[in-house]
Amino acid sequence: MRAQNNFCKSLFFVLLAALFWTNTACRAEHLQAEGAGSDQQSARDLIAQADKLYEGREDLAHARQAIALLRQARLADAGNYEAAWKLAKFNYYLGDFTSDGNERERSFRDGIEAGKTAVKLQPEKPEGHFWLGANYGGRAQGSALSGFSAIKDIRQEMETVLRLDEGFEGGSAYMALGQLYLEAPGLLGGDSKKAVQLLEKGLHYGENSSPYRLQLAKAYLAVKRKDDARKQLNAIINIKPDPQYVPEYKKATDEARQLLDKNL
Repeated sequence: MRAQNNFCKSLFFVLLAALFWTNTACRAEHLQAEGAGSDQQSARDLIAQADKLYEGREDLAHARQAIALLRQARLADAGNYEAAWKLAKFNYYLGDFTSDGNERERSFRDGIEAGKTAVKLQPEKPEGHFWLGANYGGRAQGSALSGFSAIKDIRQEMETVLRLDEGFEGGSAYMALGQLYLEAPGLLGGDSKKAVQLLEKGLHYGENSSPYRLQLAKAYLAVKRKDDARKQLNAIINIKPDPQYVPEYKKATDEARQLLDKNL
């Protein structure tokens, strides 16, 4: 009888211990899930703040602050795809518009790393591929060596964008490839005519994009089609700018006026 009581007591304590550890494990999992959810919400809040700052990116201080917030978002939630591709996008803008050579180089380098991360997180979405390719292109413009080594990478990323979403960002992958053929035809085995073909093919996506029409105008000038170039440059000046792309519109318009004064 005593042995039976001892057995029951032992069984009771075993069950009690099991219940304790089960409850402890469940609580730990719950707290871990709560922590992950909190981190994800924190990342979303930081991205929203960065987006708001980026709207005022014409002041580069706002662009820099937006980039800093996206870095915090990446620390809070390393698997957040939106934070990764937007970090690549914002770095590209800063690199493209800054007058500081060191900041330009650093921005494109950081943009490439963020773009690579985005591609790893979501390889079948276009944003990571596009902004990775854009940053490759930005860095290539500042270095002949980088330009030579980046050509294949740029082409691969932009062709991937066309496969995933041909009209992404107003056909900007067509614009990037057209620029690539225009500026480095010998290395690509193409020429200015190929650039024109690509840009004309994607024009219906980018007809309201001043940077797209500017690139097409440059391609027309390269193949001596001045009348067509003039039409594109005048169209740029007459386009009603999209409120979300005012800095890009201003830059393209300034260059369009310079080309009209110089060539036409």
